[in-house]
Amino acid sequence: MISAAIVGGTGYTGIELIRLLSAHPKVSIDLLTSRSEAGTRADEIFPSLRGISDLVFSDLGDETLSALQKCDVVFFATPHGVAMKQAAALTQAGVKVIDLAADFRLQSLADFEHWYQQTHSCPELLKTAVYGLPELNRDKLAEAFIVGNPGCYPTTAILGLKPIIDKQNKQAIRLIESRIVIDAKSGVSGAGRQASLALNYAETTDNFKAYGIGGHRHLPEIEQGIEQLLDSQFSQQVRFLPHLVPMIRGMFSSIHIALTEAGTGIDWQQEFEDSYAGEAFIDVLPHGVYPDTRSVRASNRLRIAIHQDNERGELTVLVVQDNLVKGAAGQAVQNMNVMFAFDETLGLNAAPIVP
Repeated sequence: MISAAIVGGTGYTGIELIRLLSAHPKVSIDLLTSRSEAGTRADEIFPSLRGISDLVFSDLGDETLSALQKCDVVFFATPHGVAMKQAAALTQAGVKVIDLAADFRLQSLADFEHWYQQTHSCPELLKTAVYGLPELNRDKLAEAFIVGNPGCYPTTAILGLKPIIDKQNKQAIRLIESRIVIDAKSGVSGAGRQASLALNYAETTDNFKAYGIGGHRHLPEIEQGIEQLLDSQFSQQVRFLPHLVPMIRGMFSSIHIALTEAGTGIDWQQEFEDSYAGEAFIDVLPHGVYPDTRSVRASNRLRIAIHQDNERGELTVLVVQDNLVKGAAGQAVQNMNVMFAFDETLGLNAAPIVP
């Protein structure tokens, strides 16, 4: 058994971490923190936890920080900028850190400061952080002490592009044109649990809108994934546009790509199937079968479908996931499993919820 703590356990990713880790056979949740709910039992805030967790939230004071240093792993389900202030003390104490915010995602300090409007407090520690996509970074995660859990949109984008960029690198010729269009939609829970006029029932129900039209902070994370994680030998120009849809949870990213003449000669369905063969949480659907968000709800699964139109020279990649699970808390648990040499699927095999 390993000892885990969750800092910031009152948001949607925090409750998902509690739900998943409470059922994990190798983990004991020994500490929950919340500045706003200190002294309150978790099951008072989330009645779904009655009979599952009787833990009481603690404030993030000196005594709590000392207790965190005795844990094996600390999850930060906090706003951007919190984890980087605590990470050095924790890692020096031998604690492994998984941050679900953006503090350890972007290796470019300029990009981080531009998109998150704050200065990074531990740039040297950032250099040692591992980007938490197990399907790409499994070997590095096994040795990591700090993990930057990916953003929800970048998870769908990078995994949706991986077989294409890998094949293009292997062939050493352009198989796709330089421009990639990612048209993505997310449920309202992706915006967090805080009160906001734009997110209340009357504003979101029976409504559909785009946001981040002039630029979104997940764009540099997607570009980093293409350039560094996938090590693309060819420059790619990404147009990323997210949308808010009137559902609680779920994410659907449609990736539109123009094929070169050489690209039309590739059986992309087969490439995706081969690329993800053996990956427990990535399901490449059969030709002609297309995903919906309900098929992954509350699970750590990500489903992908391919539509190839050689007459038009077009390739469409359809990717769905639960933004709170594979897009956040579930992926964090998957990363933890790799970091502690557990079976990667441990605690994550629950089937999607339908309806």
